[in-house]
Order: sequence, then C-alpha cells, then structure tokens
Amino acid sequence: MVNPRFPISRIRPFSFPFTLIALCIFLTLSFLFTAHSYSSHQQHNLDSDGGSVHGFESIRRSVLALKTDPLKPRLDQIRKQADDHKSLALTYASYARKLKLESSKLVRIFAELSRNFSDLMSKPQYRTLFSNDAIPIDESVVRQLEKEVKERIKTTRQVIGEAKESFDNQLKIQKLKDTIFAVNEQLTKSKKQGAFSSLIAAKSIPKSLHCLTMRLMEERIAHPEKYTDEGKPTPPEVEDPNLYHYALFSDNVVAASVVVNSATKNAKEPWKHVFHVVTDKMNLGAMQVMFKLKDYNGAHVEVKAVEDYKFLNSSYVPVLRQLESANLQRFYFENKLENATKDTTNMKFRNPKYLSILNHLRFYLPEMYPKLHKVLFLDDDIVVQKDLTGLWKIDMDGKVNGAVETCFGSFHRYAQYMNFSHPLIKARFNPKTCAWAYGMNFFDLDAWRREKCTEEYHYWQNLNENRTLWKLGTLPPGLITYYSTTKPLDKSWHVLGLGYNPSISMDEINNAAVVHFNGNMKPWLDIAMTQFKPLWSKYVDYELDFVQSCNFGI
Repeated sequence: MVNPRFPISRIRPFSFPFTLIALCIFLTLSFLFTAHSYSSHQQHNLDSDGGSVHGFESIRRSVLALKTDPLKPRLDQIRKQADDHKSLALTYASYARKLKLESSKLVRIFAELSRNFSDLMSKPQYRTLFSNDAIPIDESVVRQLEKEVKERIKTTRQVIGEAKESFDNQLKIQKLKDTIFAVNEQLTKSKKQGAFSSLIAAKSIPKSLHCLTMRLMEERIAHPEKYTDEGKPTPPEVEDPNLYHYALFSDNVVAASVVVNSATKNAKEPWKHVFHVVTDKMNLGAMQVMFKLKDYNGAHVEVKAVEDYKFLNSSYVPVLRQLESANLQRFYFENKLENATKDTTNMKFRNPKYLSILNHLRFYLPEMYPKLHKVLFLDDDIVVQKDLTGLWKIDMDGKVNGAVETCFGSFHRYAQYMNFSHPLIKARFNPKTCAWAYGMNFFDLDAWRREKCTEEYHYWQNLNENRTLWKLGTLPPGLITYYSTTKPLDKSWHVLGLGYNPSISMDEINNAAVVHFNGNMKPWLDIAMTQFKPLWSKYVDYELDFVQSCNFGI
C-alpha cells in the first residue's frame, strides 16, 4: 500500500535519473576492471614468451583496430586504377597481336605498359602497403605511389588515344577522306596559283628581248635614212598575186625573224616568197632594222604598222569600239590575284594580248591586201620546217579557210569554245563540230570576199559585246565566221602543242611542215621545254651584233 505521505507523482522524477546514473558508473567500472585484467594477463604472457611489444602498444592497436584507417580507401582506389589500366593495356596488346598491326610494334608497347604497372606494385615500399594490414599506412608513401600511378595512367591513355585509330576502321576511313579532301583543296589552290604564275612568266618580256628591241630602235633613230621606206614606191612583188604571200602580225622582233628565217631557208625558191609583217607603232622601227640587216635568200619582206591601215578604226572595227568601253577595261585592269585564281579559264582570257588589234587583223586580210588572191597566215610562235608552196596547189573546193583540225574524241569540239546555252549559238551551230587551229591557215581571199566573211565576223562580234556568246579570243569568232567554209588539211602540215605538251613524238615533229609552240612555254622564254627549244633557236640570227650584245641565249 502506498504511503500517503509520499505520492507516486513526487517519487518518479527523482528516482529515475538517479537509477540511470548509478547504472552508467557501474558499467564504466566494470569495463576498466576488465581491461586492466586483460592487459595484465597479456603482459604476463608476452613477458613469459620473450616478446618485444609492450602491453600499452597492444592496447593502442586493439582500440585502433576497432576503427577504419582513413588512408585505406584511398590506397584501394589507387590500386584499382592501376589494375584497371594494366588490364586495358593487356587487352589492347591482345587485340593488336590479333590484327598484326605494324609488325607487332603496338603489341610490344602495350605489353611494356602492362609490365610497368606490375613492376610498380612490386616495389618493396609499395608491396608492404598491401601485404600487412596491421602495419600503419605512411601517407607520404601513399602520395608517392599515387603520383607514379597517375603518371603511368597518363602515358597509357595517351598511347591508347594515339593507337585507337589503328583499331577503328571507320575512324581510319574518315581520316583518309579528310586527308584526301585537304590534299585536293591544296592541289586545286596550287594549280590555280601555278597557272597564274605561268601566265605571268609567259606574257613577260625577257630582258634580252627587251634589250634587242631597244638596240634596234637606237639604230633606227641613229640612221633613219638606211631603214625608212617613206617616199619610196611600193615594190611590185608586194602586190604580185603570182607570188607566194605570207601574213605575219607580231610585236616580237626575234619571233618574227625566226618565222621568216625558217620559211626562206626551207623554201625551194625563196625569191618567190613575200612576207607581209605588221606590227604596232612602238615596235615598227625595231622591225624595220631587223629585216634590213640580212637578205633572207632573196625573199621580199614588207614591214608596216597597224596604224598604216586607216580603215582600222573604232567606227568600223567592233573590237576597237569594245576595247574603249569601261566595262571591258574594268574586266582587264581591275583584275586582282585572288579573283584571277578563282577561275583559271577566265584568268586565261584576261590576257592583255586580247587588247591588241594585232590579234584581230586576221579577220581583215582581203581589205589589207586587196590585190591578192591567196595568203598564208602564220603566227609568230611557229617554225617552218619544209617548203610550203604545196599549199597553193591544194584545191580548196570553194572554201575560205584551209586549216588542220584539232578534235579527237569529245575534245576540241565547238561546245568547248562557245556558250551553247545561248539560243543564238544553239540554233546556229552543232556543238559536236570539229574545231581547227589558228597558227597556219591558208586563206582563199576571193572566196572570202564572195562569202562576205568579214561582215559575218562583225555581226557576231557586235552580238558578243557583253561576252555571253564566247569568252575573249580570236578562235571562237573564227570558228563561227568560217563555220561552213573551212577545208580540213592533212595534219602533217601543222603540228601543235610544243608550248605545253611534252609528249609529242619526234617522228611527228620531224614529219611536220610547220611546228607550233602554242601554249605558255614559248621558245624564247626560260620556261620553254628544252627538248623542243632547239627546233626554234637554230633559226635565231646569233651572228648579228645586236643579238650578241644582248646576250640572247640559246
């Protein structure tokens, strides 16, 4: 029975804490008594066995064993990373061995990487970290191990990254495609730059040629009475239709002299040959001196300036009128390197030679030589190797132009020279028609006058003022003008390509009546092809003092 003097509500708040405190004191004393007894017992056993470890250290290790060493997880992670990369290196070595890559070079590399990890873990200072958990972990040793493992991991990843493409075929294919694309881009750029450089080299005037022109002009000024034809009657041979007449339009004194030299030296009756040389006003004096310095085996040479033909003015000649337009001048003179190399075809037709009326005189032969019936037109980059009088014996069948055709297969057809997307061109011409070459063309001037070829040329040239029918040049309008009035000649009369094609056979060249150095590698330039240059240089008058003084080399 509960005592009424001490109610339960007053006893419980006091008795419960007191009981809890008494229990804690009892447990603590029991633990200390047990530890002391255990320590005394262990000390007694160790002393009796002769051990060297003191009882205090055993107690410390026993207590620490209850806890986890903070360096242990870090050490385990380092070891796992090392083992993972060791296995990765062994895997790549096995795969490389299977593929037999690079004569097992990669096999040796990956095997060496795997051994590096094994050797690292076998070092005495690192081996003890994993062999005995009782020994405390030295943090400085762990730090050094981690550093070396990271270095080897970095090396392994780098080697794997570099060698990965050897294992990934798709990656190799893509890399090859990228390489091919980059090389093609570089090749295209180099071709355009090379074409531009070649064009500059081809159209530049060599120092020796400029020197010769100046020396000849100096001679003309010093002795005008010896070289002028002013006031003298025209020699009858110049207008005699019974002789063999040649038309040669050039501003290059050496090239023009080689044409005349080669033609007269290979002619059976050179005194029956008449050469009509036309140049510009600036080079007239030099040309006059050049052709007065020797006899040319009795051949007749007439030298005139284009300005002497008064009918050649802008009111009559469409090209001269077009050359005065601002658009055409901008097309030539505002051209820049970066724009020129974008299109090598357009770059070719930006050649300043197309500004010269000398290039278009070939369309006015009947008016320049009204008393003649037949004329052989020659470019100044040709060499005559045989007597050409056989051309005058060819039956022209009423045709105007005798020329050698240049087409083969699908090449050198009308489609390559004209814009067949234009309705006028498409309606009038067949794109598969075989083209022919300028350089050596035999013209029947009577048929020319009958067919009104000059008027035909004017009609189409006026239509092409904005260059939509064809690019600049004289071959496209020539193909148009003589579309149905050209007679094909045997190819042995005229062999082309000595200025760009090194594969022409010497048999073909030796059998040719005329060889043509068309292309950029003209024989008077340093870039000329050495195997063909002697064909031209043997007709240069090296014995002349003017040529020798300018060091005009072979």
